[in-house]
Amino acid sequence: MAPEIEHGRAAEHTGVRPGSDGEHLMQRHLGTTERADRFYDEQVLDRLNPHMREFVARQEMFFLASADRRGECDSTFRAGPPGFVRVLDERTLMYPEYRGNGVMASMGNIAENPQVGILMVDFTRDRIGLHVNGRARLLLDEEVRAHHPEIPPDPAPGRRARLWVEVTVQEAYIHCAKHIPHLQKVPPQQRAARDWGTDDYRRKGGDFFGAAEQAATSGRARHADTPSATTSASASEVY
Repeated sequence: MAPEIEHGRAAEHTGVRPGSDGEHLMQRHLGTTERADRFYDEQVLDRLNPHMREFVARQEMFFLASADRRGECDSTFRAGPPGFVRVLDERTLMYPEYRGNGVMASMGNIAENPQVGILMVDFTRDRIGLHVNGRARLLLDEEVRAHHPEIPPDPAPGRRARLWVEVTVQEAYIHCAKHIPHLQKVPPQQRAARDWGTDDYRRKGGDFFGAAEQAATSGRARHADTPSATTSASASEVY
């Protein structure tokens, strides 16, 4: 592989071009190489600079992309109080995994393939985004607290992590403001309290998209099409 298109490398002042083979190929095909190089040179870092670290430390949510070893992707949403994503240093950040639906899709992907993509978007104040791509590893809460006793225990029972995800930064760069909507937070007195970690079916959203109803209907249809044990026995007796 040619060094100028080496996959997965994001470096500052090293001469190695950030990005993947595929994006470089598309840049050449669509004539955007010069524009892309300007973005790489001006915006893509291999660490979190002070402005980025301040931005991360006040975010209350982010979007996470991961893939398993076959490249099958998953995207998800993470949220918490300001500061739930902790910046350990310019090359490392960490966030807690709260109680969810028990599927562990992202954690399973990370166990197979450590590459992750994080997108943080400030919709309310600066109307800007930050991409952080890197390699993740899973840590038990006890390990994290042994090495970082300064992290206070979270008072909300549903926000007590059993696992943390530590991400070593490989790329950090801006997501431009031009298509980000400007949103306003609902005043605290008008907001319903968030039920962190709840198993209450309705509070989690119920069957909003009708998937459970559809599955139940399909199950009933399959059951109706399958001869019962009694029917099968009667048929065998007849024949």
